[in-house]
Amino acid sequence: MNPQRLALFSAIVHAGSISKAASGLGMGKSVVSRQLAKLEDELGARLIQRSTRRLTLTEIGELVFAEAQHIDRAVANIEQLTEQHQNEVMGRLRVTCPRPLGQRYLVPLLVEFTALYPKVEINLSVDDRMVDLIAEHIDVALRVAHLEDSTLIARRLCDNPRVLVAAPAYLARKGTPRVPTDLLAHDCLLYCSGARVFDEWSFTHDGATSLLRVPGKLQINDGMALVAAAVAGGGVMVIDRLLVAQELAQGSLVQLLPDYQLRAGQPVYAVYPARPWLAFKTATFLAFLQERLFI
Repeated sequence: MNPQRLALFSAIVHAGSISKAASGLGMGKSVVSRQLAKLEDELGARLIQRSTRRLTLTEIGELVFAEAQHIDRAVANIEQLTEQHQNEVMGRLRVTCPRPLGQRYLVPLLVEFTALYPKVEINLSVDDRMVDLIAEHIDVALRVAHLEDSTLIARRLCDNPRVLVAAPAYLARKGTPRVPTDLLAHDCLLYCSGARVFDEWSFTHDGATSLLRVPGKLQINDGMALVAAAVAGGGVMVIDRLLVAQELAQGSLVQLLPDYQLRAGQPVYAVYPARPWLAFKTATFLAFLQERLFI
């Protein structure tokens, strides 16, 4: 059964005649009559007794009309819900991001976002794995990576340069490096992943790039743990600037060798599934991130 014809039948009954229904719907009277006739053929029963003076429902017509009211109400409710969701920030928003990014930046921003939009409920998954947005029903993922082509939409939020930093207390004890080779006499804090240790640092100056393999007694597989070690005076480290922006601003870490460029960090993206339309809550959240995030 065609639901559009059922809605048309309901409109005829509400209007009291086929001609009035046609006028109200902006359709030709003959078109409405044909659609009513096709509905009756589908159901195998006459719904309306036609006459020149009045419209009368048959017994089955009254029963069908009673059920059609549910469709009318459902359509009205759906239209209202759609309008609310398109024009008011509300509903559940599912977000995922890597652990350091969540701890350092995103969690405080989510608190601010829910204060601005109290009808939003946010479910945050802090996860370093590459989450399947479609399978896990994620609205927005923050990713620090050079993204491959996919069916997802990626919105670049910011670049993410790397910086060389150390704590003032460490520098007071060990001295401040002036050129990259000075680092060979320093304690370097190294990021590791499994058996791989990232102890080869790249420096570019006046167009020339050199690679330096640095010594390091402390190797850690977590970015925020490396930050804690540096703040505690454990040594010199290369890290994404977004992870130490607060420490640099507060002075608990200072940037070293500012005239040298380090190997570029991976940019930060907001990623979301491609859909015919973007929910208003998601569009608002993306705009919020672009305004607040990052350094």
